[in-house]
Amino acid sequence: KGLDPSTDVEIPIARNMAERVEQLMKIEGLAKRIMELEEEGLSREEICFKVAEEIVEGKFGNFDRLTAIDKAIRTAVAILTEGVVAAPIEGIAKVKIDRNFDGTEFLKIYYAGPIRSAGGTAQVISVLVGDYIRRLVGLNRYIPTEEEILRYIEEIPLYKKVANLQYLPSDAEIRLIVSNCPVCIDGEPTEDVEVSGYRNLPRVETNRARGGMCLVIAEGIALKAPKLKKMVDKLKIDGWEWLDKLINKEFDEEPSKAEEIEKYT
Repeated sequence: KGLDPSTDVEIPIARNMAERVEQLMKIEGLAKRIMELEEEGLSREEICFKVAEEIVEGKFGNFDRLTAIDKAIRTAVAILTEGVVAAPIEGIAKVKIDRNFDGTEFLKIYYAGPIRSAGGTAQVISVLVGDYIRRLVGLNRYIPTEEEILRYIEEIPLYKKVANLQYLPSDAEIRLIVSNCPVCIDGEPTEDVEVSGYRNLPRVETNRARGGMCLVIAEGIALKAPKLKKMVDKLKIDGWEWLDKLINKEFDEEPSKAEEIEKYT
């Protein structure tokens, strides 16, 4: 009857996972390439990396550096989640290239709340693809300051208090992840609570709790470390050797506050 605001059906038609990813990411030729790689017998994770690499190399059109990185990471998450959840579009808010204090550039991925729907494996693959891609475009790794590390240590337990986390990593685990992860895991402010200690840091844009970042570090890297290690080994990506320490819990446990207070009394 034409009573709707539009007489067209807005939902793009897709017959399979490859077409869903293409429609979701709006990159022409993506479905055909995914199907070719599937026929070659590549695993879903390997397809993520291959397609991400080809996006950055300009096989699907010429994008500027930041757009190519953004599309590569989102596409990897879309392939792993089979194009059925909002995570690739809404869960990754944006990517940004920032500067370390030694003047080199590094990659920052901003996550938002809907990244939860991707599940832990897809969350960690987005970080791993980010690391893989930043090397291809010649970016350095993220070098955090001590204050930035302490900000993460304060913020993740704070998020756990106001929202839900499947797993809360210890301070030592958070320190190990943030100190060694080559990509900066950042996020949009999702909660109204603010950190009380490490505020107004020059490279952290908000004092509020960043839900997406907390999810990726806690439910992604900390919880899925063994799976991440398998992917790293299979794809032979260096710079992730610290995962062994995380899995085997081999880190220098920091003295608890009670022990520290005792030391001075």
